[in-house]
Amino acid sequence: MDKTWGSAAEAVADIPDGASLAVGGFGLSGNPTALIEALYAQGTSGLSVASNNCGVDDWGLGILLGAGRIRKVTASYVGENKEFERQFLSGELELELTPQGTLAEKLRAGGAGIAAFFTKTGLGTQVATGGLPRRYDADGSVAVASPEKEVRTFGKGDYVLEEAIVTDFALVHALRGDRHGNLVFNKAARNFNPLAAMSGRVCIAQVEELVEPGELDPDHIHLPGVYVHRMIEVGTDTEKRIERRTVRTEGA
Repeated sequence: MDKTWGSAAEAVADIPDGASLAVGGFGLSGNPTALIEALYAQGTSGLSVASNNCGVDDWGLGILLGAGRIRKVTASYVGENKEFERQFLSGELELELTPQGTLAEKLRAGGAGIAAFFTKTGLGTQVATGGLPRRYDADGSVAVASPEKEVRTFGKGDYVLEEAIVTDFALVHALRGDRHGNLVFNKAARNFNPLAAMSGRVCIAQVEELVEPGELDPDHIHLPGVYVHRMIEVGTDTEKRIERRTVRTEGA
């Protein structure tokens, strides 16, 4: 049951071109940077990525994006990344823009074996009626638009059908994990990492601290090891960034 691997490069080595990935992170919090960098180093391309956002120009998923390795992104927030904007508007990148809570539930549902679910989110908007640009042509016209989704009435309300997300692989970052794959996440890094982990058929986790089985309090485990297949330890001094630092001037 020991799920630890020797290096990030070994853990991602079988991710092929064209694979689908669920990637954890909330902004730049909890990005699995070691795994992303290993994937970049091995040259994997044509990736379809589901993640809350796509990093920034030189960090997180932005590294793969800038190298032209990502063909499609399913995300809820795509700000802070000029290269993302350029690729999308020029027709190089496909984007499935999804409300944040809906994206979270699509990932969770995929991991729970739920094929689809109904939600009020997006009702009466292009999220439901379709027509949102997913990919542009080079001349600026819409090459691919979002489809119309099923709307059904339950009780006195209408709801939109959303399909679950199941990906080939998941890449996640955790604060602590044991050799059986049980994971503990830290603060905002907990927002999307557990959900991304659930949706991947093969989940690869990088942890800051690796402990022995039994050292984690069962009541403190955020994601059980049944969802995790491979683990690497990256250490507690791994670099962490934020999108924008705002501080007060002295004496303010």
